[in-house]
Amino acid sequence: MKKVEAIVKPFKLDEVKDALNEIGIQGMTVTEVKGFGRQKGHTELYRGAEYVIDFIPKIKIEIVTSDGLAEKVVDTIEKVAKTGKIGDGKIFVYPIEDVIRIRTGERGEAAV
Repeated sequence: MKKVEAIVKPFKLDEVKDALNEIGIQGMTVTEVKGFGRQKGHTELYRGAEYVIDFIPKIKIEIVTSDGLAEKVVDTIEKVAKTGKIGDGKIFVYPIEDVIRIRTGERGEAAV
């Protein structure tokens, strides 16, 4: 099994969720996060005063899936979340050793 973790722009969340639903992804965890990469934040003007936004708001999507579906998940997120502009985000893929469904005690892919 693999865990796919994607950091995307907030306005892309609904598109990514719908596209993942179409390829058969039934569950995901979504978290509002803040951070920066090459984008390095930006300066904004509010009531005449300038201030620096160091951390950019993003969305983190976490999905645990079978090895066979992981590449399709990555391709789907990459295609849908891409705007071609700086700050589109990143996708990380991790191996998962085991999954346990607490309610039933199922383990492995059956628990996903």
